[in-house]
Amino acid sequence: MDQPATRSTAGPGAAAGAAGLPLCVDLDGTLIRSDTLVEGIGHLLGDWRSWPGLALAFSRGKAGLKQHVAAAAGIDAALLPYDERVIALIRDARTAGREVALVTAADRRIADAVATHLGLFDVVLASDGATNLKGNAKGAALVARYGAKGFAYAGNDGSDLAVWRHAGAAVVVNAPSTLAEQVRRDLPVEAVLPRAGGTTRALVKALRPYQWVKNLLIFVPLVTAHALADLVAWRQAFLAMLAFSLVASSIYIVNDISDLDSDRRHARKRRRPFASGAAPIHAAFALAPALGLAGLALGIAAGILPVLLLYAVISVSYSMRLKQLPLVDMFILATLYTIRLYAGGEATGYHVSLWLLAFSSFLFLSLAAVKRAAEILPLAKQGGGGPSSLSRRGYTAEDGPFILVMGVASSFVATLVLALFVQSDWSKGPEWSGQFMYFLVPLLLFWQCRLWLATTRGHMDDDPILYAARDWVSQAIAVCMFAVFVVADGSALRLLRRLFE
Repeated sequence: MDQPATRSTAGPGAAAGAAGLPLCVDLDGTLIRSDTLVEGIGHLLGDWRSWPGLALAFSRGKAGLKQHVAAAAGIDAALLPYDERVIALIRDARTAGREVALVTAADRRIADAVATHLGLFDVVLASDGATNLKGNAKGAALVARYGAKGFAYAGNDGSDLAVWRHAGAAVVVNAPSTLAEQVRRDLPVEAVLPRAGGTTRALVKALRPYQWVKNLLIFVPLVTAHALADLVAWRQAFLAMLAFSLVASSIYIVNDISDLDSDRRHARKRRRPFASGAAPIHAAFALAPALGLAGLALGIAAGILPVLLLYAVISVSYSMRLKQLPLVDMFILATLYTIRLYAGGEATGYHVSLWLLAFSSFLFLSLAAVKRAAEILPLAKQGGGGPSSLSRRGYTAEDGPFILVMGVASSFVATLVLALFVQSDWSKGPEWSGQFMYFLVPLLLFWQCRLWLATTRGHMDDDPILYAARDWVSQAIAVCMFAVFVVADGSALRLLRRLFE
């Protein structure tokens, strides 16, 4: 929740003396909780066709780069994460009869779009492709228009000190407390709008650690190979799981940055840390590569680097383009799940059988269909249609029944393959073991049917794994399935004896 504005302690007449001054408001980091240049670059990086033009734009200087990004990225001003506290101050200033100016280092194309959308500014000053209106340049432009000490300026970071030096009053927004105190010492401060807390928490949330539960699939080959007592294999599997988790978080960040507009149009995704402005967007450009490199290093230690690189390439391709192709997106999602299984086999030395690959292919295709059906079926109920009904996915409301049939069929085929798999592979052990393992079949079938019932009733989130992680029935089924493995697998009993000896 935003913190309320705090009034200046510069003196009893400070705010009153500044009341008639024009109010000049910065854009990035002040009026909005984001940076339009960084957003635009992230958007262009999400489309490989934009890379040559973006690389050339870097040679044109900061103002030229901003002009190119503003023209090519097409940032929608209506979707930007505005700071409502600043908008309230602007409205108060207009009510008091003060002139209000938007003064920003962002390109004029973006500044004009923001001004048009809000309808609150009398003047717009911005970078123009030749001049980067930041720091000293911004201060000089404001002095030329209003005179020294003839304006109040609202800013947020150290570069604004060069502007405040010429201002008659200040509004400090989302700035460190040390900067706010420095400004207080130098000139009257109308208001301080402290930075909303929870930045670290927002960055952790951006990693989506709850998604790491998917990487438990890496342990499946170890379990199905009757090797629960192999502690070395457990260590390798854990390293592999951590490697996949870090690389996945890196890719989630890349996806969030390239998909900001789409997320902001979504009822739930608009609350994501970068889309909402809760997490500083520039941090993504440092965090994503750091996590990716750390994950790859762990992948080397786990002996799965080629598999991990394949996962990363497919995931990035999915984020950039493949998720927009109907059906292809679901098969890619199923493939990413299956790669986790394969990586578990490579890390532990217990390689995945063809039975397990067949089972996982149908199961994960079913889960991918659940994910899409959860998004498409509500459109049919609303009467939506057309290729834009599901943003950047290529599906229409009419596709819902087909996705439903395909997904349910995949669920039953996966269960059939599991039944055959249990009968064949577990027949190598004691006869009772294979018979006991057959309890997995009805448990799995019931769980999948529950997922589809929740989907058709509109209770499914857009990720069935996350739904299952919060659903007590799914949790109970998972416990029962693990108990079946432990009882039926003699190696598990041996491991328990070793642990308690």
